[in-house]
Amino acid sequence: MNEAAKSCSMEKYAGQNLVILSGPAGAGKTTVARELPVRLPLAVSVSATTRRPRAGEQDGVAYHFLEKAEFERRVKAGRFVEWAEVFGNYYGTPVEEVERAREAGRLLLLEIDVQGGIQIKRKYPEALAILLLPPEPQTLRARLAKRGTEAPEEVERRLAKAQEEVRLARASGAYDVEVTNDRLPDTITQVISIIQTHRRIA
Repeated sequence: MNEAAKSCSMEKYAGQNLVILSGPAGAGKTTVARELPVRLPLAVSVSATTRRPRAGEQDGVAYHFLEKAEFERRVKAGRFVEWAEVFGNYYGTPVEEVERAREAGRLLLLEIDVQGGIQIKRKYPEALAILLLPPEPQTLRARLAKRGTEAPEEVERRLAKAQEEVRLARASGAYDVEVTNDRLPDTITQVISIIQTHRRIA
């Protein structure tokens, strides 16, 4: 097998182990993502970011928190399978996260934004990509405001960004399934069923 064919084969194999969960801020993807490893045999990828930790967030658990210069150094070294700048901060999926899951033969859940999800899907077409949506703009606005981490003008900016993300996700054709988060318990059950069906796991 030549190197190009070998690389393609490895990416296909790795892609079969990846589950992407994306959605705009406030769609509930973090809450859904927390439940999945409790109910399914999968690992959760820990992203890297340059944003400051929020209260209670631990380095290496919530994110790998990096300085901007270090993040950029790793980008140049090809140490991210995807990365993007969002609201002035960098976010990315370290190569090591995908490699560890592939070597262990485990499913890996990537809870990432739409830009990152599209990049992953293009690199790993075999990955299962799920787009999580809030029920309506008013609900998303209320969820963002309830978090209490942003000023009202920031909430409106994030709402506009969320609507653009949904348009981008749909236009890209990268996402295999859309799930509207009307009621959290039902949403979690639906996402679990999708993963079980597509990845044939109990």
